[in-house]
Amino acid sequence: MPGGLLLGDEAPNFEANTTVGRIRFHDFLGDSWGILFSHPRDFTPVCTTELGRAAKLAPEFAKRNVKLIALSIDSVEDHLAWSKDINAYNCEEPTEKLPFPIIDDKNRDLAILLGMLDPAEKDEKGMNFDEILRVVISLQLTAEKRVATPVDWKDGDSVMVLPTIPEEEAKKLFPKGVFTKELPSGKKYLRYTPQP
Repeated sequence: MPGGLLLGDEAPNFEANTTVGRIRFHDFLGDSWGILFSHPRDFTPVCTTELGRAAKLAPEFAKRNVKLIALSIDSVEDHLAWSKDINAYNCEEPTEKLPFPIIDDKNRDLAILLGMLDPAEKDEKGMNFDEILRVVISLQLTAEKRVATPVDWKDGDSVMVLPTIPEEEAKKLFPKGVFTKELPSGKKYLRYTPQP
């Protein structure tokens, strides 16, 4: 699979050693949503802060049936030692236990298979887990309800009614009300409703 996964592709059902033992990816996920995030190396400053934030937000992801799993280009032994640093960074007991597994990918096989390794980037760009959580909430909402989320949407904000839903149906679907923004074109496509 050169070039990694594209939107809509099914993730390969790989097997790997992790900090919680050997897993098969699809079995690990079960019927949960999943976020697999990769890091170029253990014991690097930005990645340590990112995994720290992921650990803090893990209960929020769990509430939404989302499993986190990390991948890093080091051994399980290194991952367990690094986990202590990550917990210490969070001002918590420096144990080897994180609320998600870290995959051992010291041969880089998985990172290459999944197209997750850009050697030029190394440790430069940080991940924003609050933003990832916000996107997951939006994805789940739009997967379950017939709505879209506008720019800069946050959990609890109004959402947009899909333009494919006729007005009468929209009234039934969204009992909290549908509000249409008047536009110079006269077209009624900017329709909002409180978050269902």
